[in-house]
Amino acid sequence: MPTDPLPARVLARRQAIGDHIRAARTERKLTQETLAELVGVDRKTINRIEQGTHATSIDHLILIADALDTPLTDLVR
Repeated sequence: MPTDPLPARVLARRQAIGDHIRAARTERKLTQETLAELVGVDRKTINRIEQGTHATSIDHLILIADALDTPLTDLVR
């Protein structure tokens, strides 16, 4: 992991991805807890991903997209 702070554009994209995940989750009427169980992480991790404060792995993004029955591209657009 880089020792320098990430550029603002990276943090903004991370936040946008979190917003897309939250929107898809709420549209499907899932709680963070339920999504976390489907993905195999804890609720706090889902919260941090949605808030844009957690740099999640591509593996978790794939699992989240699958759990939400949403194309991965819709979450990272």
